[in-house]
Amino acid sequence: MEGLTVNLLVASASVAFVHVLAGPDHTVPFVVLARAQNWNTAKTFWVTLLCGIGHVLSSLALGLLGLALGAGLARVAAWEEVRASVAAWGLVAFGLAYAVWGVRKAVVAQRQLALHTHGHRVHLHAQGTGPHEHENGPTSPLTFWSLFLVFVFGPCEPLIPLFMMPASRGRWDLAVAAGAVFSVVTLGTMVAAVLLLRAGVARLHILGLERWSHTLAGAVIAVSGLAVIFLGL
Repeated sequence: MEGLTVNLLVASASVAFVHVLAGPDHTVPFVVLARAQNWNTAKTFWVTLLCGIGHVLSSLALGLLGLALGAGLARVAAWEEVRASVAAWGLVAFGLAYAVWGVRKAVVAQRQLALHTHGHRVHLHAQGTGPHEHENGPTSPLTFWSLFLVFVFGPCEPLIPLFMMPASRGRWDLAVAAGAVFSVVTLGTMVAAVLLLRAGVARLHILGLERWSHTLAGAVIAVSGLAVIFLGL
């Protein structure tokens, strides 16, 4: 029995690690948004962590619901497939909407630059040291909540059998342990991968395209959603 417990926990940790790294939707949205909106390390950490918590807890809640209703593993897995489709298309929609917003922002910035170059007055800081720079990113919490909801709908498919199988046999100790290990490794891997990738992307300087950073971020997010849908990543 002890060997079964160790094997289950090792499997939970291994599957969680691979699950995160194999799915671009677990990291790419946070990395590109952090770059486009100039998030600091703390904000990137908390946004990633909170979305990850919603991601794993929603699957655990669905597994508990399935057990309470007497639904088998196959039935719950079918529910997860529906959720996966909704979440992936939601990620695509979010990315496209953000890209459209980015185009609008870039066009406005281009017009302001054109006015400046034609001799129009440039507003200066109170110190008079240079032109006022507008915040690079939306101030509304809509971006976070949209991303959070997408991750809540996004299932952790491998977690369901790891949690439900021991629970359905009355081994709630194993179910809780497997769920805890899977969740901790998933969250830790997501945060670590996002912060490492963010540090690497921050070193990239794409001359002439900074104004289009939001548009590019939205496009990359949409593509990551499409990769999940059509490539099964």
